Amino acid sequence: MLLLAATLRGCVTYEFDQEFWLKTDGSGSFTVTAPLWVWNAVKNVGQATDLDATVNEETVGAVFQDAAILKPRVKKTTQNGHPCITVSGDFTNVNSLVGTRAFPDLVIALQPESDHVRLFGVWRRPAFSGTGQGDESGLMAVRFHIPSEIQAHRNASNGIERGNILSWQQDLRGGIAGAPIDFGATIGTRRLLSATLGPLGLAFVFGVGSIAMAVALFQLGRRGPKRRRGHPPGAGGPTADDSNFLNYDPGAK
Repeated sequence: MLLLAATLRGCVTYEFDQEFWLKTDGSGSFTVTAPLWVWNAVKNVGQATDLDATVNEETVGAVFQDAAILKPRVKKTTQNGHPCITVSGDFTNVNSLVGTRAFPDLVIALQPESDHVRLFGVWRRPAFSGTGQGDESGLMAVRFHIPSEIQAHRNASNGIERGNILSWQQDLRGGIAGAPIDFGATIGTRRLLSATLGPLGLAFVFGVGSIAMAVALFQLGRRGPKRRRGHPPGAGGPTADDSNFLNYDPGAK
């Protein structure tokens, strides 16, 4: 626990954040958070000339009404003092998100290959997006929570975070100007929990065995060496009769 606490990075706030929680079968969930002007400039929601009236929970939620997206949930939030809209939802196949109105800026592919799975894709601002403008000084990111062992990744911004998170980030200004984010990773096929239960189980058995052995040695130390039967402590050595006890005759006088 101390090691984990020491290695956790500080939380980063992104102006524009697309976060995905993947499962080994390709299903999962997502969360997208962006200020109003980014919803227009990237996702082409509303009118750039009247963001407050045309970019809202209803208009943003409408683009997530797609057969590939399950249970979309939309709420208005505030970030760094600016109004934002956050959308979350589920999907049965992350590959099916490509080409939807909700993700015109993302190409995502999850592809099985022998004993591992490849995740790769690119984020790029679409050419047909809106012209909304706002504060471009923050960061944007595409993030993935990986369900199994991360064997390799393609230049994730902070490496492997917290054991199973990969993030690719860049300046929002660069993203709006057209700079792409190229992402990729090679991951295992077993669930992260299943992959760790084996080593954890062995460690648990070893720990319990070590404790049991220590307790047994402690108890043995407390008892001390066994004493010979027949003479309590301080009774002295054997008597003459005792030396011939095997031939004792109870009728003798």
